[in-house]
Amino acid sequence: MMDKRRFESEFRKLYLPLGMYALRYVGDTDSAEDTVQNAFLKAWQAIGNGSDITDFKAFMYRCVRNECISFLRRQEQFVGIEDVPEVEDTDIDTSERDARIWRAIDDLPDRCREVFLLSKRDGLSNEEIAAELDISVKTVKNQMTKAFSRLRAALSTGHKPFYLPFL
Repeated sequence: MMDKRRFESEFRKLYLPLGMYALRYVGDTDSAEDTVQNAFLKAWQAIGNGSDITDFKAFMYRCVRNECISFLRRQEQFVGIEDVPEVEDTDIDTSERDARIWRAIDDLPDRCREVFLLSKRDGLSNEEIAAELDISVKTVKNQMTKAFSRLRAALSTGHKPFYLPFL
């Protein structure tokens, strides 16, 4: 039986990957967060009602999938359940990879993260970033080099060299 401490530990471990998974279906971060929070609430209620969940991770991905279906039905964005595929191992792996990437980005120093996101998320050129932040193009390049170096180091720890999809 899962106790409160283990539930909190699982929550911290799975929240971001489940959010990345939900985001692919519901389309915006607020709705994805609401979906994941609802899934955790339902899981906690099921545990409180005596349900013995043997594979909590699989259970949570299934809960989030079901919450996504409910959300999409309320939004009338699809006709049937076949629009949301079954949870596959590749979905879980992709969600966990995306979560690791975002955690590593969040851990970058403030200026470095800002430059990196303007480049990779917003698609700005080095010159546009320099103008936006009132810094030199050389500083932008240095910050990008620092970002890539730190991301590679953070994402390769304990794993084979990590491929960054945005490189």
